[in-house]
Amino acid sequence: MSKKKIIIALAGNPNSGKTTLFNSLTGSRQHVGNYPGITVEKKEGFIEVQDRLLHFVDLPGTYSLTAYSQEELVARNFLAKEKPDLVVDVLNAGALERNLYLAVQIMELGIPVILALNMMDEVRQKGLTINTELLSKRLKVPVVETVARQGLGKDLLIQNIIELADSSAGSWTPLNISYGPDLDPVLQQMTEKIEQNHFLTNLYPPRWTALKYLEGDDEIRALGLKTNKTLARELEQAATRIAEHCQKTLNTYPEAIVADYRYGFISSLLKDVIKRDTHKERIAISDRIDRVLTHKFFGPLIMALILYAIYKFTFWLGEIPMNWVENLFAWMADTATSLIPPGLLQSMVVSGIIGGVGGVLSFVPLIALMFMCIAFLEDSGYMARVAYMLDRVFRIFGLHGCSVMPFIISGGIAGGCAVPGVMATRTLRSPKEKLATLLTVPFMPCGAKLPVFILLVGVFFPKNKPTVLFLISMTAWAAALIVSRILRSTIIRGAPTPFVMELPPYRYPTLRGLLIHTWERTWQYIKKAGTVILAISILLWAAMTFPSLPDDQVHKFTQHKTEIERQIQEVKAQNGDQAIILKLNQLLTQLDANLAQERLRYSLAGRLGTLLEPVTRWAGFDWKINISLIGGFAAKEVIVSTLGTAYSLGQVEVEEPISLADKIARDPGWDVKRAVSLILFILLYAPCLVTIVAIAKETGSWHWALFSMVFNTLFAFVLATAVYQGMSLLGN
Repeated sequence: MSKKKIIIALAGNPNSGKTTLFNSLTGSRQHVGNYPGITVEKKEGFIEVQDRLLHFVDLPGTYSLTAYSQEELVARNFLAKEKPDLVVDVLNAGALERNLYLAVQIMELGIPVILALNMMDEVRQKGLTINTELLSKRLKVPVVETVARQGLGKDLLIQNIIELADSSAGSWTPLNISYGPDLDPVLQQMTEKIEQNHFLTNLYPPRWTALKYLEGDDEIRALGLKTNKTLARELEQAATRIAEHCQKTLNTYPEAIVADYRYGFISSLLKDVIKRDTHKERIAISDRIDRVLTHKFFGPLIMALILYAIYKFTFWLGEIPMNWVENLFAWMADTATSLIPPGLLQSMVVSGIIGGVGGVLSFVPLIALMFMCIAFLEDSGYMARVAYMLDRVFRIFGLHGCSVMPFIISGGIAGGCAVPGVMATRTLRSPKEKLATLLTVPFMPCGAKLPVFILLVGVFFPKNKPTVLFLISMTAWAAALIVSRILRSTIIRGAPTPFVMELPPYRYPTLRGLLIHTWERTWQYIKKAGTVILAISILLWAAMTFPSLPDDQVHKFTQHKTEIERQIQEVKAQNGDQAIILKLNQLLTQLDANLAQERLRYSLAGRLGTLLEPVTRWAGFDWKINISLIGGFAAKEVIVSTLGTAYSLGQVEVEEPISLADKIARDPGWDVKRAVSLILFILLYAPCLVTIVAIAKETGSWHWALFSMVFNTLFAFVLATAVYQGMSLLGN
């Protein structure tokens, strides 16, 4: 006999401890995916209790159920369309008034609700008491005290879930709040019309739909036009009339009135519910810490030191496991070489698969450490302060304080990745600020770009490596902010949205939480290496291998080689001068190098690189660099490996193999101005293929993804050319 299934949506504000409670409730019985058609993460978990199967769905953290951000829209649509049996709204009990704003909106939908007052330990530490019985009585919903980090209240919460699911039996009862003498009459008229025409009543309560028209909800209005165009127009006109009336009489607008009345309702709810122990009243520790960490002068300075410390820690600790991974792939390459006979298959496995994927996976330790540091800052509550401090600076450039996180994740702290950075723009409410942010986050020095920067800086600036790497990061930030300002002043114009972000109290992150967050992000990186990068590596290997050099040309090299080998044997037979033998061996090696170079130049990638050379020469790039940059269009990780393949052709020493850095240093075509120009171009040119796809998904249009690819490349080329030509004129 199958168990009765209860679907529970877990809702709550960001930083309310919702995900921690979800992890505590479901443990390892979780499934992570994306909501259909979008990249917002969908977490589900299951537990069995008695004869019930509890199916938890962790909704994205939101402050409300408006349609400003994708998270809010996802949460709202899930509740309306999937119609779970009940919602557990997780509230930060220390910020009850602000957190109840979302709870009120959920109750207005009518869905059965349980309030989980989380972080009750911190509430008690502040000397506060919350009368949960009184709050429950006033709201007519169960209220449960929890401390998710310690698993406290979990059992009582599960018991309440089962009881509420049984008592409600799927029935929904919307909460009706008065919105005052100006809105209530109109709201009533609109509600009656909606009920009479059964307008969207299969999804939303009639009064809720009317309220959304008053709030100017674009999503509901668009849906209404598709359902009943005539009635939708009528509702829009009614909403416009009341908006004009409110503007004339109250100098405000309906959405602001709705928010005021909701907070008024919440304020009346909380009367006598929260009491402060005056004997224990004190300044909260978080407030005292904030006096230093968000100080006008010391705050940014401390932030820079923290970010620099993360950078140092990651590279200090990450190098050791990174060497282990590199050695592992070197061993795999040697093993494959010994097991597979020489030929195309060996070349593809060793160079195409192991070389390509190994180059990416070797950075996994660094990436994981970086993600763990970022998770620590997020879970401790510090990241919200970073956004708060930089909001004023970002506003000058047409961005929002919340844009900081996508930039940091993308590589603002060197070593990030643009793909999760693009996804992180979902926290931005304004579509235009979101667009400006996700078009510029690819400028950051992500982990894929770092190897080539480290390579070139090591060759051309050996005495100033940290300084030059720091300047590269600063250049990325400057370019992102300047381009954002240009975009927001031209093609993405629009008013900025106010910075509204709750600053959560500081808390100690749990090890479990850190590990889960680190693993989730690292796994995304590994999946990318195992899928997209693997495919790209094989394609690039094929492009650098085919078409093969014609037999007649190969034959000329073979003849020449045979002749040199014959001369070596003759000299050896005559016990000749060792200097002559060495010179002939060098000729032999050079001949092999020339043959390999001709093969590469004849290949598809070589031809394309040569074709572009007349243009890219202005920035100082030759055909071999062009090949690596073409590979970088697919994934920045392959730039170094492609450069390594291209420049391995000039090696003449047999007994003492030299590194790619030495080859570049010895190549007369390379100099400082070419290195600087190439660094700038790689830093700023088109995002990798996966990032472009992510941009298309986030914007819902390939138009902006293609814009990002073309605009960034042109911008990078113009800047690189200007720097190269300028340095040439100055005699560098």
